[in-house]
Amino acid sequence: MATALVDLYGGQPIPFDRIILAEGYRPSDDEEFMCDLHRAYFLHKLKDWKEDIVEESRQTMAQLQVDSLREPDIADRASSETDWGIELRTRDRQRKLIAKIDSAIRRLYEGEYGYCEVTGDPISLARLEARPIATMTLEAQERHERIEKVSRDD
Repeated sequence: MATALVDLYGGQPIPFDRIILAEGYRPSDDEEFMCDLHRAYFLHKLKDWKEDIVEESRQTMAQLQVDSLREPDIADRASSETDWGIELRTRDRQRKLIAKIDSAIRRLYEGEYGYCEVTGDPISLARLEARPIATMTLEAQERHERIEKVSRDD
């Protein structure tokens, strides 16, 4: 697609972060791995995911400011505090997830996205679709988790 536009209009190819994908586009194994279309797709997916997390975080903070933890009943107050504690822990996990999303976006621009950081092999499109922040192939991840479990058991 990008090369067709270069042929049609001449000049430089369109950078992957400016490509507008067709609605419903999904990366395919028939295409070259991590071509500009794949990179544009995953960039869009990662940015949308990050925006959703940030928006949820804003809503949580707004709700915290509106809700008062001054419940008249001690049991109600304890229940509210427990609920907010769980919510804040969830937000903290999502804050860490944002750092992983930012790292994946950085890897996209550097051309490292989609390749295993251990073996250098391509990570399957199905795995990237399910977990866009994946940094290892399934096999390398399983090996890493086995080693981690063994060292934890010692």
